[in-house]
Amino acid sequence: MLTLRRYIDRLNAPPRTLAVLERGPEEPTHRMLAGLFDEQAVEVEVATTDLPDAGGDAVALIEDGDLVASSPMADLEEAILFVNSDLYTTGTRKLADADLPEVLTRLSDARFSLRGYPLAHKEKLLLIAVSRQIELRAYRAGSGTLRSSFQRLSRIEDEQGTRRVYEALGSTDVDVHVYGEPDANPAASMPVTVHEGYGDGYSDSWFVVFRPDGASGADAAGATDADAERDDGGAALVALETSPRVWEGFWTYRPDLVADIDRTIRESL
Repeated sequence: MLTLRRYIDRLNAPPRTLAVLERGPEEPTHRMLAGLFDEQAVEVEVATTDLPDAGGDAVALIEDGDLVASSPMADLEEAILFVNSDLYTTGTRKLADADLPEVLTRLSDARFSLRGYPLAHKEKLLLIAVSRQIELRAYRAGSGTLRSSFQRLSRIEDEQGTRRVYEALGSTDVDVHVYGEPDANPAASMPVTVHEGYGDGYSDSWFVVFRPDGASGADAAGATDADAERDDGGAALVALETSPRVWEGFWTYRPDLVADIDRTIRESL
């Protein structure tokens, strides 16, 4: 039995705030950002004074009172605020464009509860964007192991953008494993290993896990946050559908946790 729930239940991220550094009246993008994280474990507020090293027209990530990252507001607009999930599923947004601002990637190891359409229009997009960013890491690394679940395997072929991503991954030496209910056989058209089934792990899970070649849990010893989040490093997104179109999950760049999640999936499915 797959036990991904235990990883979500163990999360203990510190309090975090996204501080919008505005130079005039409240901008619509501030309201959009606040709406994206409404009811999440991340506060969104307007910074009343400049924060050192954050720059202007930016969003700063504050953790335990310290500035840990900042990104231009324009980068957040392009990455998530002014886009929708159709850009990913149709392939309008290319794999090479899947980089995310640092203030989003540094929200790792925090629990999110997000709703999909039609319950909400933007919330699930956060998980979609992080998933694509992890796939981009695997593509850039050119080797290693990627494990991705789709609930229904037909999504890989039916969603043009998703198909293009996994065809691109097939041109590398990445060992790609896909998981889901067996309503299609993507292995017939691309070099992937298919794991099919129903129920726990196949029907209710959403995970994208990348482990570079040579990675091990021991890599965590002495690793800094910057080391863990480097572009070619391992990463994992784990989410569970707790009710129809409602997802609870997180993402991480911690080598020890990525290794543990990868091992659990490999041994259970």
